[in-house]
Amino acid sequence: MTTAPQPPSSDTGHIWISQPGGRSNCYSDPEGRFSIIAAGRTDAQEVVRMEAYSAAMAFVNGKFDVHGDILAAIRHFSKQPHSRFRDKLFSVLARLEHLRIYSRFGGRDKSADNIQFHYDRSNEFYAQFLDSRMIYSEASFEDPEDSLERAQTRKLDRICRDLALRPGERFLDIGCGWGGLISYAVEHYGVAAHGCTLSSKQLNFARTVIERAGVQDRTTVSLCDYRDLEGRFDKIASVGMFEHVGRGRLQGYFAKVHALLNEGGLFLNRGIVRPEGVPDSPETFFIQKQVFPGGELVHLSDVIREAERAGFEPVGLQDLRIHYARTCAAWVKNLQSNAVNCRALVGDRAYRTWVLYLAGSAVAFEQGRISATQVLLAKRGELSKIKKAFSLQRSRKLSAFSAQLSAFFPRTTAQSACALNLFRGRSLIQGVHPKLTDS
Repeated sequence: MTTAPQPPSSDTGHIWISQPGGRSNCYSDPEGRFSIIAAGRTDAQEVVRMEAYSAAMAFVNGKFDVHGDILAAIRHFSKQPHSRFRDKLFSVLARLEHLRIYSRFGGRDKSADNIQFHYDRSNEFYAQFLDSRMIYSEASFEDPEDSLERAQTRKLDRICRDLALRPGERFLDIGCGWGGLISYAVEHYGVAAHGCTLSSKQLNFARTVIERAGVQDRTTVSLCDYRDLEGRFDKIASVGMFEHVGRGRLQGYFAKVHALLNEGGLFLNRGIVRPEGVPDSPETFFIQKQVFPGGELVHLSDVIREAERAGFEPVGLQDLRIHYARTCAAWVKNLQSNAVNCRALVGDRAYRTWVLYLAGSAVAFEQGRISATQVLLAKRGELSKIKKAFSLQRSRKLSAFSAQLSAFFPRTTAQSACALNLFRGRSLIQGVHPKLTDS
């Protein structure tokens, strides 16, 4: 057996080990983008041949490291032949996990436990890779040179504009995270905002943000399940939250939001979805067990159908997939740049889990295996009232565009194409409200 020095790495001090029979603990990408270094005398080729769940668990448990571009490594891995039987097995296990959650853990206490498992790791840990406002959903990138900070600020502003927020309105953010959206909406759009979260660490951070901004007289945040919220609001947002709801509870979710929304109001629902025809996978099972217990990705058609059943009418749709891919890649880069701090805060295993989860998500978004959308909803029959309230100056544009959509989309598709601006990725409200500018 021969050894040779391994090039310097910020992760480990592994060395190259060549073993009899051509075995080696190192697998190098032919294009030089990454290397897989297995621990001990494990053959790195065995790692490449593993199915996704086993490989993921081996990585988070320190059985191998990836040196270089981890996104390139995941892309390469996804193209390799793997056991179809084991892939199918873990897909079935993922579905069974969904059924187990719904049959046993529908209560509020378990929902809170699931949220805290992910979000209560450490505020300091999340600060290592998120932007300064701690926004944990896709940013809005316009330019290759956009920073994560700039892109997240742009996203917040677009949400506010898509909701056509106006001074004095009551605004609710369901699953408000660390308070970035509610504080921004109060500061820049003059609303009175309330946010709810199930994470105590997010709650404390959000209250600090609100106090520092000096908007505590118009901003409140509570540790509360959205199902227990009371009152009425003019505008409501749910950003990156409904992935925790799941298909089996979507009906109740939209019914509750419908009851909270004032007549003539708007509801913006934004989050990750799974395209039709893309099944649960070993990656799904890994995320269920290690990252987001209790979570489930639904199809866009599920969102539209259940929203309509609750009495909503879709008035705008945006595809956010490419933005999410770039955001996840930026988060991975930040995590790796702050690896020492991250490991000190949450330990090596959690650090590895988040790096792999976010890198895998970036690739999944790139490849279209998961997607992300924003659906803007109004109560059925309320769109005319909304237009009147906004004193629309471009109603002819709306009418013409609606006629175009009617020609392109049949009404039989659960009205999912009703006023959906698929061509330019903007909500119709944005195109007609005089305050709003083009995206």
